Amino acid sequence: MNDNKNISTQRLAILGAGESGVGAAYLAQQQGYDVFVSDFGAIAGHYKQQLQEWNIRFEENGHTETEILSAIEVVKSPGIPDKAPMVKKLVEKGIPVISEIEFAGRYTDAKMICITGSNGKTTTASLTYHILKNGGLNVGLAGNIGKSFAYQVATEKYDYYVLEISSFMLDNMYRFKADIGVLLNITPDHLDRYDYKLENYAASKFRITQNQGADDYFIYCADDAETKKVIEGKLISAKQLPFSIEKKIEEGAYLDDDNNLIINVHQEHFQMSINELALQGKHNIYNSMASGIVAKVLELRNETMRESMGNFRNIEHRLESIGKISGISFINDSKATNVNSTWYALESMTSDVILILGGVDKGNDYSMLKPLVKQKVKAIVCLGKDNKRIHDAFEEDVEVIVNTMSAAEAAQVAYHLATKGDTVLLSPACASFDLFKNYEDRGRQFKDAVKEL
Repeated sequence: MNDNKNISTQRLAILGAGESGVGAAYLAQQQGYDVFVSDFGAIAGHYKQQLQEWNIRFEENGHTETEILSAIEVVKSPGIPDKAPMVKKLVEKGIPVISEIEFAGRYTDAKMICITGSNGKTTTASLTYHILKNGGLNVGLAGNIGKSFAYQVATEKYDYYVLEISSFMLDNMYRFKADIGVLLNITPDHLDRYDYKLENYAASKFRITQNQGADDYFIYCADDAETKKVIEGKLISAKQLPFSIEKKIEEGAYLDDDNNLIINVHQEHFQMSINELALQGKHNIYNSMASGIVAKVLELRNETMRESMGNFRNIEHRLESIGKISGISFINDSKATNVNSTWYALESMTSDVILILGGVDKGNDYSMLKPLVKQKVKAIVCLGKDNKRIHDAFEEDVEVIVNTMSAAEAAQVAYHLATKGDTVLLSPACASFDLFKNYEDRGRQFKDAVKEL
């Protein structure tokens, strides 16, 4: 396209009209682009209504190639794989395909605190935001969580953003820079998008460090095997602040012999007993360490940190206690869409468990769950259309494995299999798209079903 034309004639196409796509459309329109939104599926009613109110052109249930291929740049929803025919055509034509985060990052000078990892991202991003907001910082929360980053850049004036960033977002981020990058862990997830190679997925996660310089920070888990493997062979310019519960860390975070969480950054010292943390369980000590290091880098006061880390309430659908019926506890962990998340959930259980598993299996390897299932799980209730792999994986470890086809049926069956003192745990280890709109829909239907028991 001719460079001396003004921006108003420049077409920006957006693929996917979910939260990130619609937010990007609003920001692009505000910046003077000719915006066209295209979704291969149906667009949800409230998003369609927003696009109509803003007079932004859109289409659904298919792509009009001429409209999209005339764009100077395309913002792609993280849910659309690079193998999608439309994306391949754009790449062939040399039209840049970027993420919403990359696009929106151009229009804000706010400091970026970016959190990635296979597990714990949402919890850590929410906790970090909670600490910073309580500490008086003018901070927004976006990325994979809440209102889209692009929409907030268009409508708010924050000094800081805490962004929950998935590997799919990172794959289409090029010039964007994290002032503070956090990598929680790397475990097999979404390998179908990475040619089933863990090293490809790990490389994607490490894009959180791209463009970082000596004034930036990289916070990572020194106990995570895959992270350590990559970090040894990688030149990282940012200041590194590791965290560990296995060994003492000079600058970063660790656990002392008395189970105190210790953070040392810039000669500043913070200490708090893990018993006082709002988030309990081994995995949550890591999440609290990562959030605490961010707070110390930003020079928050110890009193603020202690208070916020002690009174934080976890997010919906992540080990969310729904209540007790006849002495049986019900927990909604619908956000556990991979095996590792379910491992963390089982690891934190202190009673016998009726485990509700299943959904869309992303090539899961269930073997890592076997020891915990043997030790803690009395019965498995499958909630999905195809449960063969779950039966094959656990038939020797659990006496009862039952198939169900709805959240209501799963809750009822689990309730009948449980006895007083047991826990019914919905922690599916799978995506939800076979029977539900998304993991939130699955979690809410389960909570409604428990209330009906």
